[in-house]
Amino acid sequence: MRLGRMLTVAAATLASTTLMVGTAQAAAPNDPLYARQWGPQQVRAEQAWETSTGRGAVIAIVDSGVDLTHPDLRRKLVRGATFVDCNPSCGNGDWKGPDGEPDGDEHGTHVAGIAAAATDNGIGIAGVARGAKIMPVKVLEEGSGSFTDIANGIRWAADNGADVINLSLGAVQGVQLLVHGGVIVEVQDAIRYANSKGVAVIAAAGNDAVPLCNTPAYDFGAMCVVATDKREARAAYSSGGVDPELLTVSAPGGSLLPVCGEDVVSTVPAGTGRSAVCGYGDAYDEYAGTSMAAPHVSGVAALLAAQGRSLDNIYRTLVDTSRQPGTEVRGVFTPVFGYGIVDAAAAVAAPGS
Repeated sequence: MRLGRMLTVAAATLASTTLMVGTAQAAAPNDPLYARQWGPQQVRAEQAWETSTGRGAVIAIVDSGVDLTHPDLRRKLVRGATFVDCNPSCGNGDWKGPDGEPDGDEHGTHVAGIAAAATDNGIGIAGVARGAKIMPVKVLEEGSGSFTDIANGIRWAADNGADVINLSLGAVQGVQLLVHGGVIVEVQDAIRYANSKGVAVIAAAGNDAVPLCNTPAYDFGAMCVVATDKREARAAYSSGGVDPELLTVSAPGGSLLPVCGEDVVSTVPAGTGRSAVCGYGDAYDEYAGTSMAAPHVSGVAALLAAQGRSLDNIYRTLVDTSRQPGTEVRGVFTPVFGYGIVDAAAAVAAPGS
């Protein structure tokens, strides 16, 4: 069982063994693992694709890098960069990093697939923003990274065409106070810089099971994402959804139960998937964590960005159209789910496109 961890500054994942059969609809893509993906169905991505696929939008995966050769990702990539052991930058965002060694950094590849894997290509999975591009930005190595590298990655993504930045990473609890007090400001300032360029910043709440969103999800200008399981209950490990702006929503992250179908299946570098466990093959695997929840929201944000919406409209639309589980109530904040589970179909139909 594996936790898609919050990297130290840590990646917010928890991977476990998982597998579920979803309810395919008439327009379901032909990706063979789509029936096992309950995440896109929970956020109602399929119903949104007739209105927006995310075509023309770019999602920056500021994370541990991406497998640039993965068959479900390689045709979706734009130019990336690496900020690990580099000044100011080097490399192309590949998960192996400057040393060319696989150091357990599968995390970013999994996140990228959730957000925007190639869809209807007869391979693997479907991405939430099926038409969007992926920008790989490596800021983490062996599950950790510096505030400076992360801030540099955010700024680079904002300067090089990203419409949405996904941050499936976070610091330990307590760092929020240092950010609030102005002691650690690099990432906060970088988020504000990205916002000033119209870029939406979506961040994982953290896996500490506390009410507060971890930083950078806690930081001003970032949307905090709480994790849900496939039954639309809040995941027991999930932090959030309280942050200073109350800019919090929920999305599928998995339960971390040791049963195939409970967590989120997505892309991993070839040879790293546990093919014998759930039968996905060696280039796909299930992880759980708020790391997996955030790219579901980033995908929906890309669907909106592709409609030409402003940053303010993207955030407002995500908040206003999210639904509280079980009630379908919208526009109401709770400390458990924030404004609720994002609803792609309702979002792309909302005013402002």
